[in-house]
Amino acid sequence: MLGYDEVMTDPTACPSDAPSAEDELRAQLERGDAVARSIVPILRHLLAAEDSGLFSDEIVARVRGMVSDIAGQLIGEPDDEKSPDESLSVLTDMLADNAALLTHLHALALEWQLTERLHARLSLDAVLSPLMQALVASAEPATSALAMQVLAAQARFCQTQRRMQLQLAELPGDLLHAVLVSARTFAGIEPEADARAAEREASIRQGYDEGSTRLAMLSRLVADLGTGATAALSIEHAGAGLFLSALAAGSGLDRDAAVLATHETQRARLALALRRAGLKAPGVNEQLLAFHSDLGVPESVMRIGAEDAAVLLGESGSGWRT
Repeated sequence: MLGYDEVMTDPTACPSDAPSAEDELRAQLERGDAVARSIVPILRHLLAAEDSGLFSDEIVARVRGMVSDIAGQLIGEPDDEKSPDESLSVLTDMLADNAALLTHLHALALEWQLTERLHARLSLDAVLSPLMQALVASAEPATSALAMQVLAAQARFCQTQRRMQLQLAELPGDLLHAVLVSARTFAGIEPEADARAAEREASIRQGYDEGSTRLAMLSRLVADLGTGATAALSIEHAGAGLFLSALAAGSGLDRDAAVLATHETQRARLALALRRAGLKAPGVNEQLLAFHSDLGVPESVMRIGAEDAAVLLGESGSGWRT
């Protein structure tokens, strides 16, 4: 099968034998889907490994830290008679069985890795990108106020990622519900914790506002940009957080899948997502080089329109929002 940068050079080959741009991209998406499907099983295996010294992958360490931190917040202050480490370990293992949670935490770890890489390579501030700076200074009071809230949320995200932590209040609503159900099950295993666990769950649910999470506010900021949202499709201009939310909104991918699309194994998905989001071929080319300057740009993408990109993404199994 032809790769991105290979060309048909056999003069005896019939034109009909040459794969179409759509066929080439479908093949790349299928390989990308296989990589995406392997993420959760591999993470589960690595998180369960007792000898973490065998795995130096910073992403796995970060996911492990976030799962443990979430478990600690759910448990709260343990009884003096019980071993806090034992309780934490049991609930951490329960949470690590949640594929959707692992996928989301993996995406956050990838986003932070991208944020750090942009800072190291381009000196791009992790909180205040050029586009965010312009939005904060907007003449529209509502836009400026929302941008300020996003800045504060992004600063908290950076702080917690450095500590390999994640606040419960930053989880999407469906995942918060899932981890609370796990905590309820854990309390059932520990009958004496029932009353305290129920009180803690009620308090968490009462204080939760999905609209105030970083991801929700980023999504609203992208929506507020309207037709100007294509400005956020420049990673060097928008910064990682805003770029990824704009990519998700414009392409139809869910945000976790949009984050994964920036990995080098997913170049076809990133190219199609950018095309679907409204970038012309030169803009797609520029962004692919910004992410993977050492890799060739898939020529087939340059022959694909936005509508065809949407069809190909819809056929792919990973991350398409219905």
